[in-house]
Amino acid sequence: MDTAEILESAKIRLRALEPDDVDLLYSWENDNSNWKVSNTLSPFSRYIIAKYLKTSHRDIYEAKELRLIIVSKHDERPVGTIDLFDFDPFHNRAGIGILIACEEDRKKGMASETLKLIIRYVFKTLGLHQLYCNISADNEASLSLFRKFGFEISGLKKEWNKTETRWTDEYFLQLINN
Repeated sequence: MDTAEILESAKIRLRALEPDDVDLLYSWENDNSNWKVSNTLSPFSRYIIAKYLKTSHRDIYEAKELRLIIVSKHDERPVGTIDLFDFDPFHNRAGIGILIACEEDRKKGMASETLKLIIRYVFKTLGLHQLYCNISADNEASLSLFRKFGFEISGLKKEWNKTETRWTDEYFLQLINN
């Protein structure tokens, strides 16, 4: 099975970032409804996003991160991103985050398909030992998604994130490749 097959299912495909993704990423990164799950505190400029895209071709071993665009095969429209971050080749682990950008694209199985594909990719192609993620305790949809694929809660960070009105807990989840 080649990498192209690993990063594609009947419903979605994962593709590399392209220079013309500037406006797309600009809109997603600056949608403050997404900031809660990404711990973003301020907007990104087009300049910063364009600069990021110029270096996004770097190998995950050099950049220590990988971002892929999730494309709906139904209409070839980008619907979100999947990120590997804090890539650690010595300890064979990486953090993972997923965004389905628009509400109307959620609950259609695309996040599940994406997670299934990326898990296979990191364990089979990259040879990682584990993936981890951090999910707000009140984000039931994400907790359900990651637990469905075998991620286990291994810690609770109490009052970890500050919102406008209160402090929220955050779970640390891991998926170990046995």
